[in-house]
Amino acid sequence: MTAPAPRPSRPWGTLGAGAAAVAACAVCCAGPVLAVLGGIGATSAIAAVWMPVLAVVAVAAALGALRVRHRRRAAACRTAPGPADLGMPTVGPAPQATASPTAR
Repeated sequence: MTAPAPRPSRPWGTLGAGAAAVAACAVCCAGPVLAVLGGIGATSAIAAVWMPVLAVVAVAAALGALRVRHRRRAAACRTAPGPADLGMPTVGPAPQATASPTAR
């Protein structure tokens, strides 16, 4: 008679870690996803009632995005007003030369 084959390990640890990762992703991403979907739904509801409002909202959103982008670029290029301290070293006496132990 031959020895019985060893039992395969149970994949519960791997499945549990995978389930925990899926749950963490759902909790983390649920708010932003629902906000985007709610914004799309609200915009669709407004567009269904009155189409020109959708155009106004789209133009306002585009102008807001351009303004934010322009502000970030302008803020990145600004310097502080006033004199710049360059941290120049002062002139002093020359350092003393010491003989290294390997030099003869």
